[in-house]
Amino acid sequence: MSQVISSLGFGIVTASILLPAAVGFTLQFSTTNVLNIAFGAQMTFAAFIAYLCTQHGVPLWPAMVIAGVFGALSSGLLNRLLLAPFQRRGTSFFGMIVVTIALALVIEYVVEIIWGPSSVSYPLQGGKAVHIGSMIFSQEQLIVIGVGVVIALCTHALLRYTRIGKAMRAVAANPALAKSSGIRAQRVTDFAWAASGLMAGMAGVMLGISVSSVSYTMGDTFLIEIIAAAVLGGVGQVYGAMVGALVIGVLLEESAIVLSGAYAPIAAFAVLILVLMVRPTGLFAGTAKVKGIA
Repeated sequence: MSQVISSLGFGIVTASILLPAAVGFTLQFSTTNVLNIAFGAQMTFAAFIAYLCTQHGVPLWPAMVIAGVFGALSSGLLNRLLLAPFQRRGTSFFGMIVVTIALALVIEYVVEIIWGPSSVSYPLQGGKAVHIGSMIFSQEQLIVIGVGVVIALCTHALLRYTRIGKAMRAVAANPALAKSSGIRAQRVTDFAWAASGLMAGMAGVMLGISVSSVSYTMGDTFLIEIIAAAVLGGVGQVYGAMVGALVIGVLLEESAIVLSGAYAPIAAFAVLILVLMVRPTGLFAGTAKVKGIA
């Protein structure tokens, strides 16, 4: 029983990393109808930017913020300069997936060219472990959990209490109606992709802290877990992505009790397949159903 509770602690840490990633991935889809397979590669690039900062004397947590800003800028530019032109030319939904796969490969190999194929590590402080019942957390893990909670609260406040958040929800629900109502859809889309890039950048650093190393394939490995969380919650549903992140994060770590750590991600594949078979719209039928892809 103590092993189950201990794994629950690791599950909460994993969920805290999955949450910003799944929410960012979902924001991109809900506002532009693009399933961005390059999302994991963007996380990786931002994680290496944070590593570069730490090598030049920047403390880890400010480096995470810098990585988030880098993610926001690069994500906004990639959508405006690359993905949006493809969409304007009438590229199909699955054609856009192919474009993002190619983009992921380009980013991945650019990272490998710059930093090499070997893994790197952040300079962690270590310190005394914190015991909460049978769960044990490092100081860095507690901060990761705190960052995940803050991102969840900020996302809720953005969507519910700000004009830009309400405009994002309107564009996600019906872009044509939003435009006819005077909403500047392009500006809203730019903001959504920048916000999602910020989340991707911070999630990349959080993942690097959690696994104790950063490699150029790190984001690709984590992408299936992001997609599983987004699909479980309902693709296009931000709050569903939050729920999906919690479920998948805990499930991954609890399944490690039965499976070895290397095979634990099989649980994410199993959940993804099961959801697609039983309820393709996820727990909350959302944008995917409206746009006719589920």
